[in-house]
Amino acid sequence: MSEQLNIELNSPKILSADEFAKIRADFPAEKKIVFTNGCFDILHAGHVDLLSRAREQGDLLVLGLNSDKSVRSIKGEKRPVTGQQQRAFVLAGLACIDYVIFFDEDTPYNLINKVQPDVLIKGGDWTVDNIVGRDIVEGRGGEVLSLPLLPGYSTTGVIRHIRENEIE
Repeated sequence: MSEQLNIELNSPKILSADEFAKIRADFPAEKKIVFTNGCFDILHAGHVDLLSRAREQGDLLVLGLNSDKSVRSIKGEKRPVTGQQQRAFVLAGLACIDYVIFFDEDTPYNLINKVQPDVLIKGGDWTVDNIVGRDIVEGRGGEVLSLPLLPGYSTTGVIRHIRENEIE
């Protein structure tokens, strides 16, 4: 049996909204802050593809991460599969992500209002008209984008595959 390392899953890229507000205050006006959000329960290639393309839309990518409480509210009691600190740690390890900030609500509206991004991005399963926070970003003269998803990748699909194949 292998020994598990006793490490704290933390990163300087995991911040509170208030901590980010201090960074935001000093961020150059000519640079673009990009924001996206999600549960990212089981990270897969579709997530990494979308996050990489989101980062290309500006100078800094802030990821709003649904807390465990928020995920349960949206997806049901069996989710998340992976706890929020572990999800945040893995996402913070991606070069394309500059900061990860948790939110407890069902939507990131309040967090978007605090971050004040220049570009707001969701995956292609969201129409621009339905993207939460659109009014905030467009009201500041920013841009809201729905980027096409990489076909064939979803957390639900990964979970279904594990269940159907009895993978433990």
